[in-house]
Amino acid sequence: MAIEIGRFGLWTGAPSWDGDTVEHREAVAEIDELGYGALWLGLAPGDLRTVQALLAATKKLVVATGIINIWEYPAAEVAAAYQRVDRVHPGRALIGIGPSHAPVVENSGQSYVKPFSKLKSYVDELDAVEEPLPSQARVLAALGPRALALAGERAAGAHPYLTTPEHTAVAREVLGDGPLLAPEQKVVLETDPAEAREIARDRTGPYLQLPNYLNNLRRLGYTDEDFADGGSDRLIDSLVAWGDADTIADRVRAHRDAGADHVTVQVLSRGSDLPRWQWRELAPALKG
Repeated sequence: MAIEIGRFGLWTGAPSWDGDTVEHREAVAEIDELGYGALWLGLAPGDLRTVQALLAATKKLVVATGIINIWEYPAAEVAAAYQRVDRVHPGRALIGIGPSHAPVVENSGQSYVKPFSKLKSYVDELDAVEEPLPSQARVLAALGPRALALAGERAAGAHPYLTTPEHTAVAREVLGDGPLLAPEQKVVLETDPAEAREIARDRTGPYLQLPNYLNNLRRLGYTDEDFADGGSDRLIDSLVAWGDADTIADRVRAHRDAGADHVTVQVLSRGSDLPRWQWRELAPALKG
């Protein structure tokens, strides 16, 4: 049975939740109460200790990894960690895995060779262990057609990152009916265009140095001119929804109209504090 994650969730970096603190327990409990279906953790460690701690502080929220780097964490260890968590919190952990990016992998001393083949073999390893990570409890980071097809065949579905509703429509066409499609959408709760785009560029610019994302954006019609100087207004406005809560909710609905089952919202803001007031303000609009 597929894990139920609702129509919308939140995406945050796993390091934002380092340490099982009172503040973190209160924040994740509030996310649960606000009606978000899932909390996604970027750069998630494969031991799933953060996932387990957040699940322990909530009642119904699903905690998902978005993603675990398959070059860094062996499949057998991830499968064993999932089984440990699922025994305590059945049906509430969703494991996103993916091949990350060449600069990240090469900085760790490994060779980024044939990432799609690596992803496919990693899924094989997840299935081969004595207590596997079930296909319905995993999603694959997927942008291009081969990875999307694999996500539909060997996992619950796909978790595309740094995408647009146009990409969501393409992804749904590749996946077909049935598999989960859960894109991430960056947002800035700010109505001033200059301020909103400055925040968006600051947080989005580093991704424009990564070939996987650039190749996907080129398939969507963007060019090198769009990638220069932190991103053109056209590119920034397509990748980051900014404005009031209703405007942001409109972008989330655009993904759903294009075929998304679930949209996970990443709030961008200045500073490193958890953006709790933005989560509160967005929740009613997203439910509408």
